[in-house]
Amino acid sequence: MSDPAGGRPRGLRGIARTWIEVLVRPRRAFANGITPGDQAPALTFAVAVAAAFTLGLIATDPGSVPVVVPSSALLSGLVVFLVAVALAAPVGLHLTAAVATVSVVLASVEFDDGLGLRDRGGVSETVQVVAYASSPMALAGPSVPEIRVLCGAYAAVLLVVGLRTVHGLGPVRTVAAALPPAALGYGVGYRVVAAARTLLGA
Repeated sequence: MSDPAGGRPRGLRGIARTWIEVLVRPRRAFANGITPGDQAPALTFAVAVAAAFTLGLIATDPGSVPVVVPSSALLSGLVVFLVAVALAAPVGLHLTAAVATVSVVLASVEFDDGLGLRDRGGVSETVQVVAYASSPMALAGPSVPEIRVLCGAYAAVLLVVGLRTVHGLGPVRTVAAALPPAALGYGVGYRVVAAARTLLGA
């Protein structure tokens, strides 16, 4: 992910390298790896994260898998996996990124001799940040509430780091911009809110 010219490294090795770098060196990863207009690697990355999450969920909690094919739990799991990878992940990424874009615009509003907006990155950069910030959720598939909550919290932190790096907002504005997409994408999409409610006995 360290080569911003021409995007990030492709293929399974590229995804693995990007995943590790985002988890270990997030500031460097977001500063060097976000390329305006280059959303394809980010979408592939988000799909890979969703695939890992779904596989972990199916393997550890088969009862949570909807019964799509009554005669075969294996086929039901396969259908759920394919839907998550081919449909839910891309739709979820762009929906979360849309919320993040609106949040960033609102957080950029300033009143200095009139209403104005601070300089910030574009929509493409926001989509990429949302995708790469989801890195911890690849480990959140197993039905262990503590792990899922921890992964969700780290994903939210990564989103704050990424949005601040790309858009140059102050810390308070960045946190305000990150909360809605984090709640939707990681809290709801990756079931972190449900895991937190389980921990709290709600």
